[in-house]
Amino acid sequence: MTSDHDDLSPTIETPGAAAAAGGTDATASGPDPEGSGAGGGRPGAQGPSTGQARGLAVRTRGLSLRGARGWVFHGVDLDVPAGGLAAVSGIAGSGRTALLLTLGGRMRPTEGSGTVGGLRLDKDPRAVQRVAALGLVPGVNELDPALTVREHVDEALALHEGVLGRFRGRDARVRHALERVGLDVDPGARADELAPDEARLLGAALALVGSSSRRLLAGPVAEPGLLLLDDVDEGLPADRQHALWQRLRAIAASGVTVVAACHDPAPAEGLAIPVPLSHDPSL
Repeated sequence: MTSDHDDLSPTIETPGAAAAAGGTDATASGPDPEGSGAGGGRPGAQGPSTGQARGLAVRTRGLSLRGARGWVFHGVDLDVPAGGLAAVSGIAGSGRTALLLTLGGRMRPTEGSGTVGGLRLDKDPRAVQRVAALGLVPGVNELDPALTVREHVDEALALHEGVLGRFRGRDARVRHALERVGLDVDPGARADELAPDEARLLGAALALVGSSSRRLLAGPVAEPGLLLLDDVDEGLPADRQHALWQRLRAIAASGVTVVAACHDPAPAEGLAIPVPLSHDPSL
């Protein structure tokens, strides 16, 4: 069976990014999600205040990636406004993960064009990496099942703050990181004790935590403008999928554009711009 995480060999911009595979031909269209409040989590459903970051717009035309076994995805047209939420959906092998990695500057597209906040995916992948935060991706970016929620966040904070950061209100910053994504769990819980949606939200918190800690320590700084999340509905019943999409909508409203991959886009209806991918073996 073909998987979105099979090995492939297009140009890779970071180690481990070869974890995505498949083949797809897609066109994305949908309503502008601005103004559709969120619920289901702690991020404010009313949207960011005046002057707060609004995320980065994502635009692609004919974006395509070819691997050793053919097209991984092909002809993706995508328009996500700054602060928007998009749901990339498709069967296994349709290239969902590879598209996320390409939008994050981790893979260089073979054909077509794309920009993240005006930065070109084909010419500026390193710059894109600096503004795009990557959540959990199997084989690329995973939780350590033996570590607690707090230990994961504490480790991420330490990478950005250095040794002295732990003496400057670290507990408050751990709480802030979890609250931003609406994750209400015991910080002492191990990663392997989390429900699938809780694990996805912890991955989102870790992706955003570095910039958040720098802001709390040293005042306003540039935050990631794009958050990329993979397989957000894996292992969840429909009702919990819908609740998770509500939380993702709230995260987007807090000031970051969110593009999330899923199997079934139905629970995201009315909350996210649909981005359907289809696997066409004839390509």
